[in-house]
Formats: sequence, structure tokens, C-alpha cells
Amino acid sequence: MDLISNPFSPGAGAPPPELVGRSTILEQADTLMARVQRRRAEQSLMLTGLRGVGKTVLLTEIARRARAAGYRTISIEAHTGKNLAALLIPPLRELLYDLNRVAGLSHKAKQGLAVLRGFVGALRVKVSEVEFSLDIEPQVGAADSGDLEADLPRLFQAVAEAALEQNALLVLLIDEIQYLNKLEFSALIMAMHQMQQQQLPLVLIGAGLPILPALAGQSKSYAERLFAYPQVGPLNAADVVLALQDPAKKAGVSFTEEALLEIFRITKGYPYFVQEWGYISWNSAPLTPIGLRDVQTATPLATQRLDSNFFRVRFDRLTRAEKTFLRAMAELGSGPYRFGDIVSAMAVEHSALGPVRAKMIKEGMIYSPAHGLLDFTVPLFDEFLRRAIPDPRDTAVV
Repeated sequence: MDLISNPFSPGAGAPPPELVGRSTILEQADTLMARVQRRRAEQSLMLTGLRGVGKTVLLTEIARRARAAGYRTISIEAHTGKNLAALLIPPLRELLYDLNRVAGLSHKAKQGLAVLRGFVGALRVKVSEVEFSLDIEPQVGAADSGDLEADLPRLFQAVAEAALEQNALLVLLIDEIQYLNKLEFSALIMAMHQMQQQQLPLVLIGAGLPILPALAGQSKSYAERLFAYPQVGPLNAADVVLALQDPAKKAGVSFTEEALLEIFRITKGYPYFVQEWGYISWNSAPLTPIGLRDVQTATPLATQRLDSNFFRVRFDRLTRAEKTFLRAMAELGSGPYRFGDIVSAMAVEHSALGPVRAKMIKEGMIYSPAHGLLDFTVPLFDEFLRRAIPDPRDTAVV
């Protein structure tokens, strides 16, 4: 077996050799962009799903398809260390200067830059700890109030009008969108509401954890009508076979049916884990076809890699109280879990665990699939906790 020819690619956001089981979502994105290009209203998209299901991969593919069709894309990743304005300003500046260059003295592009200058000045935005500025006079009274909810819609309008002047469609892609704070989320929703009302050529495709619909609804009641929320879940058995067998055969290798079924059973169809088991099984096999015994040899190696990287890195960032809470969840078996059962298992008062629960939801470690229920945002995390972390009822979690 040639290790260099191994087609599988376990990694954060790494595109798989075969993108399978996602045709419906990709068609939704294509339809959205095509309808907006024809000035027809359509819901923007918020892709939701657990960690490791391929949301980032989907955003990357949607961006690729958009650029191939001649659309302009802006891709950012939200995180707690930088505000939304700081993330948006550099790519919007680049876009507006490019629109101005292509058009040659474009009135709308210059106006957009002036509005952006006012937006920057009002918020005193810093990028990488350096105050950001534009060498252009601001347009007074446009997006310069310092109120993000008022200014962001006006900024988006100016940018979209500059694109419209050149018959361009803008696609804004935001990964990890659940990390926007409440004010930023509200401002973004208001801006996209205005885009739809005025039928301007700017669409949003976001991706985040399953809490997204609730966050959007809490920000603005009309968000449930403004966006569609496609769920990105695990692959079915047939798609797992395609994801493994097709790229292997292109490299002159194959899997036996028993090996494919075993990988599906272990990974439960989660794409990141499928790539991990495909990668390690390939490297473990002495020759083709890759059989059941090769997968069984690969399993402890793949599990060790996941425990020390994918799982452990997340666990080690938590406080002692959070670690204890999650380990107690896992001890109850497979989720979702009733909050009351967790409280009973830990033998503490509800009020003592409320802040811990809220903080972990905010940090994206757990989510609430329904009222009174909790579950992990990382697939198979409960198995890792039971396998690698001591029971807090027996000893202190370390």
C-alpha cells in the first residue's frame, strides 16, 4: 500500500476526496443564488449540525461553485476574539476597491467606500490591534451612527448597490456563526432583511451548531422566515460506502463489504470519523483489498488519535466544573439527556449547575435539542468521556 497515495483526508475543514450525501443542500444554495441573480426573493441559508459533519466543507464547496458561476464571495469565520465589524471590513474594502477598479470611476463603488469609511470611523474598528482606516472622505449620515443595528444594514445596502451597478451577485459566507454576540446577530439579521425587502444581490450562507435557529429567533422574530435551516447530519450507509470505495478505487485499491460495514458501524456515518477510519485503515492494510481485519487493526489507532487530538483538545479547555458536568452526562449513556437527570447524578441543586450549563452552551460544547434536554455538540464525545476520563463519582476529574 502506497501511503502517499492515501486519498483520505481527516482534518478540520479538509475537503474529502468524494463529497457525498449533500446534493440537496448544494441544490438549495444554487437555487438561492440563481433566484437572487434574477432579482427574486429567496431565503438565505443557515446550515446547522454537530461538529465533524462537514459544514465548513460545504461552505467551501458553495463558495467554489459561486465563483465558478461568476459570483463574488466573502468568507469569514466568527470567533469570540474578534467582533463582526472587524471581520467584515477588510474583505468589504477589498471588494469595493475591486468593483471600482473593474468599472472605472464607479459612482456606487466610490459611494460604498465612503459609507464604509463612515462605518469604520463611527465604530473605531481595530483589525489585529491596529486601528483600521480608509483614505477617503466618509459619507456623512450613512452608517456612521455607531449603532451596529442601524449602520450594518446601511453598509450592506451600499455594498449591494455597488454590486448591482455591475450586475454582480455577492455571497457572504460565515462559518461558526453561533459565536456572534446577540447585538451582532440582530444587526446581521436586520441587514439581510433589508437585502430581501429591496431585492438587492447580497445573500448570506452561514454555518453553525444546532442552536442557530433558536439564536436567530431570539434576536428577531422574523428570522425563522428570513432563513432556511438545512440540517447537516451523518451520512447513511450507502453514502459512507461511496465516500470510501470511490476514491480508493481511483487509486487502485478497494474495501471489502465487511470492512465498509464495520467503518459505518464504528463511525455512525459522521464524515470526519469516516475520513479518519479510511485513512488509518489504508495505512494499516498490507495490500488491497482493505478487509475487516485491517479495519479492526486500525480502530485502536484511530481511537487513540481522536482521543489525543479531536476530543482531548476540547476537553482540556474546560474548567474543572465543566469537566465534571460533562463526565456526569456521559455516565448516563447516550444522549440526549434530561437536565434533571444530570442534576440527580451529580447530587447538587439545579441553581448550582445553571451557570455551568449556560456557559457550555455559549462555548458550543453542548446544546439543547428540546426543552429540558441537553446533548453534546461533538459526536461520540460521550464514548470518549467514558473511555478516557475517570468517573467524577469515584475521583476528581483531571
